[in-house]
This record gives sequence, C-alpha cells and structure tokens, in this order.
Amino acid sequence: MAIRDHWQLNPDVDFLNHGSFGACPRIVLQEQQSLIAELERDPIEFLAPERELTPKLDNVRQAIARLINVSKSDIAFVRNATDGVNAVLNSFPLKENDQILITSHGYNACNNAARHAANKAGAEVTVADIPFPLVSDTNVLTAIEKKITSRTRLILIDHVTSPTGLILPVEQVISLAHAKGIQVLVDGAHAPGMIPLNLTAMAPDFYTANHHKWLCSPKSSGFLFVQPGLQEMVRPNVISHGANQDCGARSKFLTEFDWTGTYDPTPLLAVPTAITFLRNLYPEGLTELYDRNHEATVNARQVLCDALQTELPCSNKMIGSMASVPLNAARLIENGYSTATLQQTLYQQHRFELPLFQLQQPGIWCLRISMQAYNEVSQVERLASALTHLMP
Repeated sequence: MAIRDHWQLNPDVDFLNHGSFGACPRIVLQEQQSLIAELERDPIEFLAPERELTPKLDNVRQAIARLINVSKSDIAFVRNATDGVNAVLNSFPLKENDQILITSHGYNACNNAARHAANKAGAEVTVADIPFPLVSDTNVLTAIEKKITSRTRLILIDHVTSPTGLILPVEQVISLAHAKGIQVLVDGAHAPGMIPLNLTAMAPDFYTANHHKWLCSPKSSGFLFVQPGLQEMVRPNVISHGANQDCGARSKFLTEFDWTGTYDPTPLLAVPTAITFLRNLYPEGLTELYDRNHEATVNARQVLCDALQTELPCSNKMIGSMASVPLNAARLIENGYSTATLQQTLYQQHRFELPLFQLQQPGIWCLRISMQAYNEVSQVERLASALTHLMP
C-alpha cells in the first residue's frame, strides 16, 4: 500500500498544506466512527464523566504524557491550541500597566487573544520583531531580550511559527524569562508529531498544542500542559459543573477541563490510534518519521529557492516538516497579484493547496510548504515550475 493511500486526500490536488488543519488517515477516521457509534448506542454511559468518559480520557492523557514526557496529571484537554492560549490568558493575573510580550511571527488568533486579555486588565502588549530571513536563533533571543522590561509578566511564543515555519529556541527563551521572573506560555500548535518533545526538560510554565495537525488526529483536539504550582490558577474558557464539584482525589484542574458541557470527545479518544499509526509508518517509528519529513522539507525548500533565485531564509536546523520561502512582493504586485489572488491562482489554475502570508516587514511575502509522509518531491518541482511562470 502506498503511503499516500493511507489518507483520502483529493488526488487532483497537490496538498502541500498539512500544517493548517492536518489530514486524518483512514484508520483513524474508522476508529472515530466506531467511537461515535458506541456513543450513540448509549450516550449516558459513554458521556457521563463518572461512568466511562473519565477513564477513557485518562488513557488518552497517558498516551500524550508519554509522547511529551510529562506527568499525565499535568495535562488538560482543549479543543485546539487557541483554546489553550485563551484559557491561560483569561486566567493570568494581569494588572494595570503589566506587559505581555509576543513576537512578530506569532499566530494571529493568539496574538489577538493576548491583546484582548491586556485590554481587559489595562495592561499592554509589546511585540518583539523577529527578522525574516534571519541568520540564526540568536536573532530570536536578541529580539525578545530587547523588548523585555520590568513590567513584562508573560511571554507568549510559538514553538513552530505558523507564517514562517521556524522552530524557535523556546528552551533558551524560557531560561531567559525565568531568570527575570517572567512566565512563558508556549503555543506549540505544530510541534507534536513534527519534532520530539520533552516538556520536563523544556520547563515551560504553560504549553498548549494541537493533536489534529502533525499527529493526524481528528479535528478539534488538543492539550494544555500547566506546571503543577500554577494549575489552581488556570480555568477553562467554559465554566461548568467542575467549578463546585467534589473532585475527590482528582485535581480541580483536570475535573474542570474534562467537562465543559456536552461535547464530542471522539476526536480526543482517537488520538492513541493516530499515534500508533504514525509510529508504525516506518521501521524506526516516530524518529524516522521526523527525520524523513525534515529531510523532505529541506530538499523541497532548496528546490523552490533555486527556482526563485533566492537565498535560504534560515538554517536547515531551524525548520521541521514545514518551511516558508520569501517571495518578491514588488515583482508580484507589478504582475497584478496580492497574496490572496496568488494563492487563488495556484489553487484554481494549478491545483496546489498551500498558504501565502504577508509579514509585518514591508515587502515580505512568504509561501509555506508542508511535507508530510504522503508528499513527494515531484509535487514541489511542479510548484517551482508554476511559480517561475507566474513570476517572469
């Protein structure tokens, strides 16, 4: 069976955009359908936390805990990383004139959440401008350190940036922040399933990520890790029965996040099947998957940069399974394109699904590619040919 056949992607489209919403393998969708059927046979037995749901969620929690190397008691479930970021920001004790530090490569939805939380508290958001292209991860640390002040209380940073595909040096950022008494919230939306994770060694105060991207789980599934000493502070975005429920030996942190009203838990419950699928895809398991996808991304980026006659925007070690290539915005504008119309042209006329971004830096547009196991270099070569015709 060809690797691509494990997914049910449209064969008429070159799907180079796994990073946006992921893509779910057939076997994982089959598991979810079985879980949905089980739920509908007896919704009360399946959904009531005191019956089947809590132990089932704990099994998933254990699978994630092993993947990211933390205690399962420190993991709550959220619908997605944006949900996790909002839960932390809405719970964080910001005061008037405090500062939240974000970066210019941050995910727009989460940056909006930071601004919303700051506005409510009379605090402010400051932005560390990380250049792109950049020479090394030292550029990242320098940009962040320049923006830290005595009023900085929280740093919100992406582990893998959405618009530029950079793996940021979060361990070093966390060490820098903690030395100054600042807490760190890591938006790790793209990281699980793309790169190895050891959150015990990394030691973030908060770390949230998606299961539906590189872990290939069904949509609307993610986790939120919170250090034990901070768990009493963090509340879910939806307050429900757990707020006054007798938790017994279970923490209030888990009790509140496990039940935020009626929801479909089957995307979460299918996560172990997705992890097992990815582990079994290659003989060396997840390590081989990470390495193969990284090598494919490095090669694909080189093909595009060669075709566009542009320098690599960062070192190979700063990308995982996803990379962005800068485009000559002035040249494209002269040819009548915006990022939206170029993306539309690539999809409608050339059948490529991939995103384009306009960075805060003037004149910098980026085209981002994702290389999951089902992608092939021939797809990128065809993209390079299309781009050279669109940018004469």
